[in-house]
Amino acid sequence: MSSESDNTSGLLGWRLRAAREMAFVGREEELAVFNAALYGGGCSVLYVHGPGGIGKSALLRRFAHEAAVAERPVSMPVSMMDGRMSEPSPVAFEAEAELVLRDADAVLLIDNFERIQGLEGWLRERFLPRVPIGALVVIAGRNPPDMRWQADPGWAGALEVLPLRDLRAADAQALMDSCGVPAESRGPLLAFAGGHPLALLLGAAVAVKDGGAGRRWMPNRDVVATLLDELVGELPSAAHRHALEICAHAHTTTEDLLRAALPEDAGTLFQWLRRLPFVESSSLGLFPHDVVRQVLEADLRWRDPEAYAVMHDRIHAHLADRVRTASDVDVPGTVAALLYLHRGNGAPTSYDEVEFQEEVVREEDIGTLLRVATAAEGAASAGCAAFWAERQLEAFRLYRRTETGEPVAFSAWLRLAELDEEELTADPLVAMAWAHARATTPLRAGEHVVVSRLWALPPYRSNSPVMDLIQWRVIGNCVRSERMAWSYIETNKAWVERLRHYGMRDISERPLGDDAYTLFVHDWRAVPAQAWLERMNHLPVGGPSAATAVLSQAEFAEAVRKALRQLSRLDALAASPLTRTRLIAERAGQDPATALGDLLRQTIDDLREDPRAVKFHRALSVTFLRGTPTQELAAQRLGLPFTTYRRHLKAGIERVCADLWHRELYGANAPA
Repeated sequence: MSSESDNTSGLLGWRLRAAREMAFVGREEELAVFNAALYGGGCSVLYVHGPGGIGKSALLRRFAHEAAVAERPVSMPVSMMDGRMSEPSPVAFEAEAELVLRDADAVLLIDNFERIQGLEGWLRERFLPRVPIGALVVIAGRNPPDMRWQADPGWAGALEVLPLRDLRAADAQALMDSCGVPAESRGPLLAFAGGHPLALLLGAAVAVKDGGAGRRWMPNRDVVATLLDELVGELPSAAHRHALEICAHAHTTTEDLLRAALPEDAGTLFQWLRRLPFVESSSLGLFPHDVVRQVLEADLRWRDPEAYAVMHDRIHAHLADRVRTASDVDVPGTVAALLYLHRGNGAPTSYDEVEFQEEVVREEDIGTLLRVATAAEGAASAGCAAFWAERQLEAFRLYRRTETGEPVAFSAWLRLAELDEEELTADPLVAMAWAHARATTPLRAGEHVVVSRLWALPPYRSNSPVMDLIQWRVIGNCVRSERMAWSYIETNKAWVERLRHYGMRDISERPLGDDAYTLFVHDWRAVPAQAWLERMNHLPVGGPSAATAVLSQAEFAEAVRKALRQLSRLDALAASPLTRTRLIAERAGQDPATALGDLLRQTIDDLREDPRAVKFHRALSVTFLRGTPTQELAAQRLGLPFTTYRRHLKAGIERVCADLWHRELYGANAPA
């Protein structure tokens, strides 16, 4: 391929290329690697891999443009662009790619390599070693390279592997700009497509055509069908399709979960799943790309709602049994996996985050418990914590920030069969619960009452991952307890609507400084754990109350921090208490989650106008707007020492919290 003369500007092909170039966004890191190799400072072979629709072909077209600008001869044969050689053999390949064997300046671009994957070994061992030094070969396909490339020390400096990921948030916004997507449709489109280029482009076409749909925008059947064809393709059998649908419905899929929901040859199907280019793995199991998850879910719900319900019930039953049988340390994670099935009801879904960790409390932790309890609720409440720690230390759990080890909260699961006078007077909340149980339905032989207590530092009392972790522990304890007659759960207002939704009753509310803690009761003899789980499984979809949220400054700041971390996830923003504050009420007519995301982005952008805050803007932008996966990489991209970057990021977050708090108190037009 060579540079084309100006007289081609009157051809349709020129117009198509120009439109594609206009729509190309992002990929700065990949282009930097390619250009380094192009100008002699990098690898000889660049291997790009990623799922269907992620933008590999568009990237190769941009590579071809960059090579032409550098006046390098480019070989990008149509058969290799399509991956459809009439005869996928070494002889046919050499005939197509012979330019790169005889010209040290040549650039060979091979697309859709998965269609000729059988040639990979020959390419590595026989063809590429004959390429002259200076030539550049780019291979793009869905599958990662065979491990033998990286196991061979000879390829260590000659091969560069680039996994192609979703577009960053800012690049996804730029792509929607280039497509002319209406502002009111962007939030729902981003929630569906994330940074997946093909999903964004297909969704953008629908959003532009149906611009009046606004916040009600949803992918139509054509978009879902096209994405299924492109991302998933033809599947070997119905069993393979069922396995993939299970993987999309569960948060993570293990072989035993697959066996419970689909008994047919689960081991073979699990091995097939883990090799798919759009399925990734973690310590918890397999999970698909977000767009694949959404289109598979949407398609099965529409195509076969009865099969969808059967699959859901089987997975729910398996995960409920796991909650009952899991080791103590695994209880929160297994509860969170169960609740993920109810993500449409606003259940938290970020349990794979490791921001906080849970520990069993030891004797040496009692001093820490008292300090946290005093800071959380005062000396009287700390006295209650000390009293119960002396009698039931095994009932306590400690929650720390993983990064710093800072203790931020404690919980206690107090089992009570009989209370003496000292115990009744030591803790008013326990006395209230005991009086309610005796007055309603007294205990029978062998039964006990449980009172769940918590002490959390002010910044963590509201919607925060640590509160979710504590509540997962509480729900797990409820399901696993034997001979429990009544449970009394002390919780803050972040979980009030959720526990009501799960069928528990609140019997009292007590103020604690700026917060109100509510006591929820459940009679486990009237509705045993199994019946309660079944009832929860068939609750209608319904979110928390739409009443205006009145947050303390600490709650507000914690909600802002959490929303910043979840800025690219519209479903997570929709669950934020900030969507029910004055901030969002002022933006009437806009979807609350979309309005919150737009407000956070605008607040970050506004910092550029303050010379004192430019460095804060840069740290916030690279971390939250550009979707950098780790803070270490963010510091590297900014060219800053990690400690300096963290200082700028912390100050930037505090500035955003302060600016938004000012607006919450005084309105959008109040002077700063």
